[in-house]
Amino acid sequence: MGLQCGIVGLPNVGKSTLFNCLSNAKAQAANFPFCTIEPNLGVITVPDERLNKLAAIDNPKRIIPTTIEIVDIAGLVKGASKGEGLGNKFLANIRETDAIIHVLRCFDNNNIVREGGAPVDPIADKEIIDTELQLKDLETVESRIQKVEKIAKVGNDKKAQKQLELLTQYREALMKGLSARTVEVDAAVKKELLTDLNLLTDKPVLYVCNVDEASVKTGNAYTEKVMKAVEGENADVLIIGAAIEADIAELESYDERQMFLSDLGLEEPGVAKLIKAAYKLLNLKTYFTTGPDETRAWTFKAGMKAPQCAGIIHTDFEKGFIRAEVIKYNDYVTLGSESACRDAGKIGIEGKDYEPEDGDIMHFRFNV
Repeated sequence: MGLQCGIVGLPNVGKSTLFNCLSNAKAQAANFPFCTIEPNLGVITVPDERLNKLAAIDNPKRIIPTTIEIVDIAGLVKGASKGEGLGNKFLANIRETDAIIHVLRCFDNNNIVREGGAPVDPIADKEIIDTELQLKDLETVESRIQKVEKIAKVGNDKKAQKQLELLTQYREALMKGLSARTVEVDAAVKKELLTDLNLLTDKPVLYVCNVDEASVKTGNAYTEKVMKAVEGENADVLIIGAAIEADIAELESYDERQMFLSDLGLEEPGVAKLIKAAYKLLNLKTYFTTGPDETRAWTFKAGMKAPQCAGIIHTDFEKGFIRAEVIKYNDYVTLGSESACRDAGKIGIEGKDYEPEDGDIMHFRFNV
């Protein structure tokens, strides 16, 4: 679907290490306060045990998981909103993403330099990036206000007046040092009034606290400060040890990785949690198609109707949509086959207004 999460953070917080664990793409990670200039793109497989269970039932010739795109964006620096440190390029890269994964350093290590030699401070790091994004958004909002004000006053344009009201709310929040996402606006209203505004601080955000091995299960004083700082921001916080994930990525076999995780008291790798969290951050869900030839996961945006979901497979499916035959995942796994579900009356016949649910097993009928 082309939806992307952008990984951002100050230099040397561990974001490129994390990206390398997520993807086969290799970003250059250097131990000094400077980062790569161009963003690195990784297409990441989304772990989903449901896909494996469906494949175990149908024994298909191939299994195809769904994916998301992660972009490692070069490290932002103070003054980026004014073009410092190639700031305009960095901010443009963030604008092109659909959600932000903000990595914060929450570990001590004297061998890893923090810019200016200052002590570790994830809240100060967060504020540097927040401020740069907010300043750029304020510039965007004020520029739009100048245009909309003239239309609202001269032509007594009702839509322009509503736009001006919403823009004013954004400006007030940004001038207080708050992100645009803190302004409570109905998604439909926002889409109708300012669909093209694309504010940087209005994007959904996930804060990732990069910790040392001792803190990966329970967190530490740094992560506690982060959680307190983001209260009221409508954002989630995830604790990950990037160095540990790098070690896990180097292990050859599944059994070795599980043993490593067991020794640390962890149930699954942190990157698996991160991928799932990113999927959720993008407001994505999964439906499945399965049979003897192929068991496959398909990504769709929450709120899509059945014809749109059919169109993800092929545009002809959407154009000629007749109906969707739907089996709930639990029914399929419990009964063990499509034919058993049919015999038990567990196949729903859904029309154009049906909104597929996460985990639905779908078969589309169409005519072109």
